[in-house]
Amino acid sequence: MLVQLAVREGDNVFEIGAGTGYNAALLKHLTGKSGQVTTCDIDLDVTAYARRTLDANGYGDVRVVTRDGALGAPEFSPYDRMIATVGMWDLPGAWWDQLAVGGHLVVPLRWRGLSRAVAFEREEGRMRSDSVKMCGFLPVIGQDGERNDYIDDDRLVRLYWDEDQSIAPELLRDALTRPKSVVWTDVTVGLVESFDGVWLRLSATERVTCRITAKPAAVAAGLHRPASPALSPALVEGDSIAYLTLERTAEDPETEPRFRLGAVGYGPAGADLAERICAQIRAWSPARTAEPVVTAYPADTPDSDLADGALIDRPSVRLVISY
Repeated sequence: MLVQLAVREGDNVFEIGAGTGYNAALLKHLTGKSGQVTTCDIDLDVTAYARRTLDANGYGDVRVVTRDGALGAPEFSPYDRMIATVGMWDLPGAWWDQLAVGGHLVVPLRWRGLSRAVAFEREEGRMRSDSVKMCGFLPVIGQDGERNDYIDDDRLVRLYWDEDQSIAPELLRDALTRPKSVVWTDVTVGLVESFDGVWLRLSATERVTCRITAKPAAVAAGLHRPASPALSPALVEGDSIAYLTLERTAEDPETEPRFRLGAVGYGPAGADLAERICAQIRAWSPARTAEPVVTAYPADTPDSDLADGALIDRPSVRLVISY
């Protein structure tokens, strides 16, 4: 994330999420003596500890403030660089006001059940990403637009979705007990080869993209195994669901394992949803390292001023995800 932020000597930097103070010390090292670093946290115990550790390690010139990071710190703005070390579901309006045009923001942004460290450059009227990387952070306190619930009576299979999606988990109570539809592609991956780009493509093409998790007991009881039981993309429409799956290819057991990707669907529209996932697997395969462009606009931006792509509206921002 610090590489994404591209801090320069002399920059004025604001960090949301003080932690132990270690990241603020790294930021101060990057800005040099002529730069300024302000770190904040909503928890007084956290900021007190960060203050002590920064002082003890020679970084007494780093500012530490206790407040809701969504408010920023306008008294020390404008900032050349801003970085959040907590998961954000929305981009607060105060950040737009405090980040200079041409400045950079790196934020662990959450949408459609996934989380990515997005590096934005601030432009007039919008922020546009130049890199999107995998990450994982605890969500920030106070942004509650994510929903989750179990979809089986045994409470073994759970969905995670956003409040702007019309997903009703109660409609799926019987779906996983119905016959399944499994659809395979010819796309394969190696043992440690990432396929997270499939999820990103789904989020840019399918408004009904969400996340499914399944406990081992669910798979043992007969649920078709999600590609990653703890973290897989899914599509949900009404009383039907489909999600990403994989299986080892039949090959020489002496060679490095490979796995083909596909999707499994349950419910009346399960087969169609599985086919739609497979379409994005095939779209991803020829350009596996391609990253989407995430463009953020203030919430009052009219549709006519938005870039082309999948639109996700949040209270403070309009996000467009595109390839």
